[in-house]
Amino acid sequence: MQPAPYFHDVSLGPISASAFWARADDGVRIRYGVWPGGEAGTVLLVPGRTEYLEKYGLAAADLIARGFSVVAVDYRGQGLADRLLANPAAGHVADFSDYQRDIAAVLAALPQHNLPGPLFLLAHSLGGCIGLRAAHERPEFRAVAFSAPMWDILLPNSLSPFVGALTRAIKLVGLGGRIIPGTTGNATYVLDAEFHDNTLTHDKEMWNYMRNQVLRYPDLALGGPSFGWLAEAIAECKALGRMPAPNLPCITFLGADEAIVRPSAVTARMAGWAGGKLEQIAQARHEVMMEGPHIRASVFDKVATHFNAHR
Repeated sequence: MQPAPYFHDVSLGPISASAFWARADDGVRIRYGVWPGGEAGTVLLVPGRTEYLEKYGLAAADLIARGFSVVAVDYRGQGLADRLLANPAAGHVADFSDYQRDIAAVLAALPQHNLPGPLFLLAHSLGGCIGLRAAHERPEFRAVAFSAPMWDILLPNSLSPFVGALTRAIKLVGLGGRIIPGTTGNATYVLDAEFHDNTLTHDKEMWNYMRNQVLRYPDLALGGPSFGWLAEAIAECKALGRMPAPNLPCITFLGADEAIVRPSAVTARMAGWAGGKLEQIAQARHEVMMEGPHIRASVFDKVATHFNAHR
């Protein structure tokens, strides 16, 4: 195990947290974090786009308080994992299947840490897209939970039919690494937006928590997605949408004020998921795990109940 940096001062999570480097089978270096905790099982937490281990320090504390150990991953292109372009602010991946290499690298490293089984999956936003593919392809997970999963991206209806073809064309002519105009560019969202009209959380304390992390450690920050990333994301969402739900118990959380992923894709998927349950949360935006204390407690209570029911 090769230790990696972990910024305890901004994560505000358990002091037992440690971070390590791992390499995917194509040589890309990723970072993963370990929070040893209870013996009810281990939760693999797959973050969303622009995120990083420290952002989930408080979430790890919530899961540990409910009896679980936690592992999370900085997958390629964000956090302290290898950035893939000369411009490190661009959110980019060459192929969405590459994210599965990173999941495989973390799972291969887990036996070194003697964490308790069974293994559960908790995935947010882009992590929900990556996690759904992993749930289809890997046998390790006993049950899964999703927060605002990116099973389709919320684009204007007038643009949706054209964006996939346009981004693929731009990628084919060698411009796939360019950041999409109109996104946050080289600035990460929480530094570019104002709290009063942000799309992530209603809770000012959690908003400041996220801002402080990237202000203190700018290397954690990530800007807008590349054309290549968007082309791959659209293609993967369509591919997953054609597949039946995995044969796994599932609970999914979706805020009533969701404005990043397409809610209809989430509700349609969950309506067809045997053994699946959709929890729609009033007065919550995209980050249901980073809303106010009452909402966070309810979400983590329900996640724990769901996982405990399938131990």
